[in-house]
Amino acid sequence: MPRAFLIVMDSVGAGGGTDADTFFNGDLPDTGANTLGHIADACAGGRADVGRSGLLRMPNLDRLGLGAAVRLASGAGMPGFDAVPEGMWGAANEVSKGKDTPSGHWELAGVPVPWDWHYFPDTRPAFPRDLMAKVARLAGTDGTLGNCHASGVPIIEEHCEEHLRTGWPICYTSADSVFQIAAHEEAFGLERLLKLCSDLAPELHAMKVGRVIARPFTGDCGNFRRTANRHDYAIDPPSPTLCDWVQGAGRAVHAIGKIGDIFSMRGIDDVRKGNDSQLFDHLLNAVDGARDGSLTFANFVEFDSLFGHRRDIAGYARALEWFDAKAGEFLARLRPGDLAIFTADHGNDPTWPGTDHTRERVPVVAAGLGARAVGQVGFVDVGASVAAHLGVPSMGPGCSFL
Repeated sequence: MPRAFLIVMDSVGAGGGTDADTFFNGDLPDTGANTLGHIADACAGGRADVGRSGLLRMPNLDRLGLGAAVRLASGAGMPGFDAVPEGMWGAANEVSKGKDTPSGHWELAGVPVPWDWHYFPDTRPAFPRDLMAKVARLAGTDGTLGNCHASGVPIIEEHCEEHLRTGWPICYTSADSVFQIAAHEEAFGLERLLKLCSDLAPELHAMKVGRVIARPFTGDCGNFRRTANRHDYAIDPPSPTLCDWVQGAGRAVHAIGKIGDIFSMRGIDDVRKGNDSQLFDHLLNAVDGARDGSLTFANFVEFDSLFGHRRDIAGYARALEWFDAKAGEFLARLRPGDLAIFTADHGNDPTWPGTDHTRERVPVVAAGLGARAVGQVGFVDVGASVAAHLGVPSMGPGCSFL
């Protein structure tokens, strides 16, 4: 019985979103953003030579068709990506009206988002007074910190000392539909932070805020680090997804990374978490041991969280090259009949102004079905294709490209 591996390289976009002109970073539309293409250009131009040098090198995924997929999506080639595809390759376009994690993952799993997300205004304060009063009440504190749009590291740097002195939680949002709370794992308490976010989530979900995110950190204020104990309390998908389809057919669904959070554990049998290095070990264990007929659904988030939002081109390039080397090890372990699809959920072009995601098509490259071009497809077609490979009925609007 065949197995399937759906691997999301978080934010590794390929340019050319058909409606990119309606999505913005500040006042600049995302038209022309191209995460992979622009990183490759920067590497070729010597603008990403920190901890690495020269052309961007991803021979394993390029051999499957990554360079061809970016050319299809954006109309632009990538220096050094000229392999003749040996795998299945194409590019996918999203229809959900959001360039965020739940929108991308749900749609890849066959379910476009049928509503408009709620976004908080980029003002100070950003949140309603009654919401912040509830946060303080649930936290058992006299107040809160932050209350604005911010990136995670700078907002912790700004409020760390006051947080440790008062115990007040640090609350912030972004251009995504999220409400985030940062707190020190020891001084505030990890379980206390998780309970606070869990208790808040129903009210935020009723507002169509996609996620309440716990952002724990440890260490001293001058030397803190965010930990792998992040937890996303996501709104439930609006209808059964690929995970439900597979589980409903009596098959196992293994989640790696934040997949369990994104899908609120619906249709998922077990979860493995950690940093991206640990997650790849989990993926290698899965390819060695996952049962026949199973789906392994993985998300590798650090492209996005550590490098895309921070506009770190060299860091992003290093992460891509590390991932490709590990992908070669993974591909060598696939069994006959396995399907492994590598794709992404949105873009986050580190050469682009601002700090937000970018609206892009995403590459779709796969091993296990020989060389074939599938052309321009929809995100929903990815889920339909995985279901078709597993012999599971698809209950979404997608069409299999297998």
